[in-house]
Amino acid sequence: VQLQASGGGFVETGGSLRLSCAASGRTFSRCIMGWFRQVFGKEREFVAAITWNGGTPYYADSVKGRFTISRDSAKNTVYLQMNSLKPEDTAVYYCAADFFPCGTYWSTTGYDSWGQGTLVTVSS
Repeated sequence: VQLQASGGGFVETGGSLRLSCAASGRTFSRCIMGWFRQVFGKEREFVAAITWNGGTPYYADSVKGRFTISRDSAKNTVYLQMNSLKPEDTAVYYCAADFFPCGTYWSTTGYDSWGQGTLVTVSS
């Protein structure tokens, strides 16, 4: 599967952005879609994930109440609505797909395919 992430940009503290991740190619047998982020020099960290069939969301504690993950099955697209952004949210955001059998959604090792990343910059 090919994943194309978009929607990153520059925003002031307290602002909002919506990231999109469009999937093409192999789209069947998809278990979960996730968003991770990475700051230069640090490990990639889990942000949010959603089960493809049931739409059950999972969030990192650092984004709960501010970020919302959703998916549009017809468009094969997953979204990450980010509100009340903080400077510490600045990172490159990556989307990822996991196929059955399901891996661990909070770990990078649980995913089979990755998008190219989109940069989010939040100014203080």
